[in-house]
Amino acid sequence: MARVALPKPEHVTDPAVAEIFAWVTEMEGSVPNHFYVELNFPEFFTAKLGATKVLWQMGELSMEEIQHVGILVSQANGCPYCTAAFCTILNYGLGTAEDYVGSLLTSGLDAVEGDRLTAVLNYALQVNGDPAAVSDDQVQALRDQGLTDKGIVQLTHVVSDFSSYNTLNLALDTDYDYREFWRELAGFGTT
Repeated sequence: MARVALPKPEHVTDPAVAEIFAWVTEMEGSVPNHFYVELNFPEFFTAKLGATKVLWQMGELSMEEIQHVGILVSQANGCPYCTAAFCTILNYGLGTAEDYVGSLLTSGLDAVEGDRLTAVLNYALQVNGDPAAVSDDQVQALRDQGLTDKGIVQLTHVVSDFSSYNTLNLALDTDYDYREFWRELAGFGTT
């Protein structure tokens, strides 16, 4: 049970909130409880989600790469809510094969193919786990895969953004409302 209210308005009158809800419904199939938790502070909700939208749409990383980062960072941070959310986006919203998403959850980096995605995820996990230990070699590996300074800054912010969502959902015990939805889509059945 969430530690704060889940204000679920019958009608959304704020166009910025309506746009965010439409986007997340397209990507995840419904508006998850996390967004309702965020509505307890509506002024920050639109700013935070606006910033997330910029991170996801205006940089050098693909949406698929961003969702991989979200899955592995959220999993590393022990946040099943966010892990499932990003699995839903990767599978349902972006059409990635269910078996692959399941393999990513169980095998992590071992499931990943491609030097670019591997470099992105290695860097992301390092930033998440111990940002002060990021090496010049890790940054160079990103450059070798085509990222510029913009992409490297984007990726670093993406990790921080996901971590902040993990923190919010873990601290406030956000009700886990769509794990079964993703598991059904992935063919894993229900628990």
